[in-house]
Amino acid sequence: MITILLADDHTMVRQGLRALLEEESGFTVVGEAKDGPETIALTESLRPDVLVVDLMMPGVGGLEVMRQVGRKVPSVRFVVLSMYANEAYVVEALRSGAMGYVLKDTGAEELVRAIRHVSQGGRYLSPPLSEKSLEAYLERVRGGSAEEALTPREREVLQLAAEGRSNAEIAERLFISPRTAETHRANLMRKLGLHSQAELIHYAFQSGLVPVTGRREREGT
Repeated sequence: MITILLADDHTMVRQGLRALLEEESGFTVVGEAKDGPETIALTESLRPDVLVVDLMMPGVGGLEVMRQVGRKVPSVRFVVLSMYANEAYVVEALRSGAMGYVLKDTGAEELVRAIRHVSQGGRYLSPPLSEKSLEAYLERVRGGSAEEALTPREREVLQLAAEGRSNAEIAERLFISPRTAETHRANLMRKLGLHSQAELIHYAFQSGLVPVTGRREREGT
């Protein structure tokens, strides 16, 4: 029996995943978490075989959750469930301990396949991701790009800022102070050589850190 903990800040997503996974033979969902701190606490207490975790969660993001849990409960295997197919996110997730990376817009069978594969010690990347595409990405950044210099928290702030969120909204989302959010934003803009919100948004879309569909929705098209 493979025990699973679900971590996502959207209740409907968790409920849907739970209903799906509990129909699978050999799967049992032992708990749900709505944010980073709760995910860490439940993983320590429940010690599931697999943690299915979203990258963007309030308080502590999925990347930091995996790093902390990996140190405290090394037996847990991580499957990231994300809407972001950009190689930068995938590589960062793998570096943080993920063994599986599944895109939210793929079929349900992808997540089931990933959980089974990861629980057996393998690594699973949801199509169109591949080991070859990640190797190509690493070749491009091996010389050291500005984006690679960003901390995990700065990446989270970049993502939220590119979605048009204010420092106050970012602070509320990540459970940090508005001043801290402002500092992170200033630091990431300095590292990326950006000078305005327009440049930040343009950079995020050009680099694939924000899906084009998200941009269209914000522009009302």
